[in-house]
Amino acid sequence: MKNRVIFSISLLLMCSATLAQDWNWWPLGLSHETIKGDTMYYSTEILGVASSGNHAPFWLQSNRNGNIAASPYSGNISLGLYKPAQQDHRWYDYDFAIQLTGRAQSNLPTTFEPFQRNFTGYFNLLYAHLRLYFIDITAGIKPQVYESIDSTLTSGSMILSGNSQPLPRISIGIDRYTPFPGTYGYLELKGGITHAWMTDNVYIQNYNLHHKHIGLRLGGKLPINLSYEFHHAAQWGGTSPTHGDLTGGNTWQSFINAFLAKSGGKTTNEQLNAQGNHVVSQQLALTAKGKDWKVTAYWQNFSEDNLAFLGVGHNLPDGIFGISAQQTRWPFIQGITYEYMNSTDQSGPWHDRDGLCYGANDMYYRNLIYQNGWNYFYRSMGTPFISSPLYNTDGTIYTLNSRARLHHLGIRGDIYGFKYRILCSYVQNFGNDNTSKQLLSSNVATLLEVNKHVEKAWGLDFGISIASDFGSQFGNQIGAMFTIKKQGIITKW
Repeated sequence: MKNRVIFSISLLLMCSATLAQDWNWWPLGLSHETIKGDTMYYSTEILGVASSGNHAPFWLQSNRNGNIAASPYSGNISLGLYKPAQQDHRWYDYDFAIQLTGRAQSNLPTTFEPFQRNFTGYFNLLYAHLRLYFIDITAGIKPQVYESIDSTLTSGSMILSGNSQPLPRISIGIDRYTPFPGTYGYLELKGGITHAWMTDNVYIQNYNLHHKHIGLRLGGKLPINLSYEFHHAAQWGGTSPTHGDLTGGNTWQSFINAFLAKSGGKTTNEQLNAQGNHVVSQQLALTAKGKDWKVTAYWQNFSEDNLAFLGVGHNLPDGIFGISAQQTRWPFIQGITYEYMNSTDQSGPWHDRDGLCYGANDMYYRNLIYQNGWNYFYRSMGTPFISSPLYNTDGTIYTLNSRARLHHLGIRGDIYGFKYRILCSYVQNFGNDNTSKQLLSSNVATLLEVNKHVEKAWGLDFGISIASDFGSQFGNQIGAMFTIKKQGIITKW
């Protein structure tokens, strides 16, 4: 008996020693050794768009960070300098980019002045990013996207989709999922806070955007992972042509009110509700994965008030419901995504009726004070399928179609060096009247995009995109975009 006890204790100690070697209580995988391998690159790109309708087809110009004009005819010339983050295992890393674009475009059938300019120039990238251990600090003009499961195939997130131009911002946080100390990598966290400046001045002048988020992921190296993300964003401050200074003379207190979604300010609406224009999105995702594949089912909820966990009891039917499959063994089809989006519930049809306040009829992306709504330079900052004001021909600056149902399919792959992407979307639009079920318009939007690197042609990258719209929303139209890109190394160190 004594020998058995001694043997058991010895076996337990041996197993513990083995686990101590194989398990890392905080597996950051960072090194303090000198690691070389940083590289600076240049890039140049020329692109042209030609279309048959009043606008460039939907998928030629949506979810491209506002970099492709909505006009039926346009062309860009871009020059860039960038240094990517390349040292994942170094205790610090950094990257930066400068990209200047000049654009020529035809006019759009709107009264909005920016779409009547035939020539314009802008920085679509101008930022620096620093990572210290697991803390990320970003300053400048860089796209801020609510990271989706497969960013190349998604229809776009409900809150920040990369549909509009990027805002100048300062962000600090943990950009990627990082193991929590003491959990051996089985609990991971990410999150951060952003202050951005909204410079479009469509209605409110010199106002701000606040965004914070937190994400939790369970599972680590296990074949099943479960994650949850919470995003809160708000437009606040600025000067209204109707109400004057919207900070109420106290910028710091207005920021606190926006951060906590508290009432305040000087307008009656903001004193009764919350100061600023607030949106919230939550995402629940379940991932099954193997050595060279993963499949993720996800639900991305959306609400503008009456927040509840994942919309339980409120806004339950609204959001994005999707499934994504990715694999690396067979290159011809590397990813497939299907999404169903609904925004027709909006907490119900009545905000107030017969003396009772229901707090419903949300009219997504619209706001009484911030009348241009959840848009930047006339483009939706969330899903592009809640129609952007750039399509308005009656001079209104707000969202005219917030209620939509969408079926969306995306496929990508690589066929002998020809990298392709296919998108096909069918959307039904029901306007803003939440008491009506009348279908106002519909559209089938398609995209076939192919890119090829040709080393013998001076190392150029060639691309062609063919897109079309069929339906009553935009009419029947087809268009094409051609791109030629050259990038190379400036120096290494």
